[in-house]
Amino acid sequence: MLRLVVNGVKGLAAGLVAYPIAERLEGRDIRSKRRLFAAEMALPFAQRRAHSWAAAIDMVRFAAVNVPYYRDLFSNIGFDPENLARDPKYWMDIPHLTKDIIRAEGERLLRSDHANFKKFDAKTGGSTGPSAHIYYDQDGADWTSAVVRYARDRIGNHHMRSELHFASKFPDEIPWKAKLREDFKCFAMNRYNIFFSTFEPDELEAIWQKIRSIRPHLVHGHPSTIYQLALHVEARHGGGKAFSIFESSGELLEKKQRETIARALRCKVIDRYGLAEAGVVAYQTDPHRSALDVFDPLCWPEVTPVEGGAELEDVPGASRGELMITTLKNRLMPLIRYRTGDLAVLSETTDGFFIHELMGRVHDVIQIAGRQLPTHYVQDVLDRVGGIKEFQIVMRDGKPVFRLVPEDGADVEGIRSRLSGWWGDATGIEFIAPSELKLQGWRGKFRHFVPDAAE
Repeated sequence: MLRLVVNGVKGLAAGLVAYPIAERLEGRDIRSKRRLFAAEMALPFAQRRAHSWAAAIDMVRFAAVNVPYYRDLFSNIGFDPENLARDPKYWMDIPHLTKDIIRAEGERLLRSDHANFKKFDAKTGGSTGPSAHIYYDQDGADWTSAVVRYARDRIGNHHMRSELHFASKFPDEIPWKAKLREDFKCFAMNRYNIFFSTFEPDELEAIWQKIRSIRPHLVHGHPSTIYQLALHVEARHGGGKAFSIFESSGELLEKKQRETIARALRCKVIDRYGLAEAGVVAYQTDPHRSALDVFDPLCWPEVTPVEGGAELEDVPGASRGELMITTLKNRLMPLIRYRTGDLAVLSETTDGFFIHELMGRVHDVIQIAGRQLPTHYVQDVLDRVGGIKEFQIVMRDGKPVFRLVPEDGADVEGIRSRLSGWWGDATGIEFIAPSELKLQGWRGKFRHFVPDAAE
């Protein structure tokens, strides 16, 4: 009870004092955008849909004039954005955007005057080839943060209720200035961090005891991580309750994971769908309904039929295929009809757009130096090292070998040296071309872990 009172007082101070100060210091505007977003989502869907469609047309108009890639593309195919205002059928004349195009075009996908804007870099972590960099301006970045706050408000996790975020524990030391900044950020957001690196029983037990001492209202993390924690707590303690809501993100939430987490940790399980290219675009706002609400003021959704879509469930009135989005808030780097690489079942009803099922990234567990690590932890470590587009891990003679796709001009020997300093000779390291990734399944998807290294 004392911990709950402390969390409440901390949340009150965070919401009324620290968060406004943090916004001012960082030059951000999140609270007012959250209110605007909430007001828009509260409108009848017919009205909201009209607004979102108008925003999509406006983004196409903007891109046609201000973004070199789209200016040249529309000129080459003879596309006139004004046709969209006369007939929505012209939307289908706009070619799809892919991650390959983003990587190939680079700065040509940014607005021409991008040098005048502060940029926020988000690196994709999808499963359809090497990663790409997505850039937001301040306004776009603030909208993505506002949407997360709105979504959590919808499930009762307002600012006075504490959150706990799972983060990767890196082998190197965090500079004190960065640590101080993160501590103030956590206080302003009424958030705690738990840092972890393995799924070993001793670390899982330490995590569980830390959560029990904090008693957060909401826990946010990869479902594969919380699933392992749930298995541990159920096996050692017969289950237990230390928080009310688990918010899943970063990978596909599987049915078995959802059921085990809810049963063992005695919490509600909330799914969400987000990506570096747009932010959180869909959210399970109702714990009793598995469908995810699409946040159409943030992006315009559609699906395109593809081979493999038949693997998805058949929902009456819904479309199955690859999910595509058009971003509506980030004018620094507009993405129009972008193919996400994820399969989805999408419906449109009188209440809104809904995603009923998704097929996307799944993370694995590997063993390094005798300890179990999730591949999303390895991904975070490699992102911290920098200079790596993508990676896979193969097992050779019982030893994990990192197969790394370096960025152009990357210091490969520096990367090798830093990783060797962390894991010694417990892993092998080799650098490969993107074409050497071991692709499998629909549209060249791959998993980060390949248990069979046979060529």
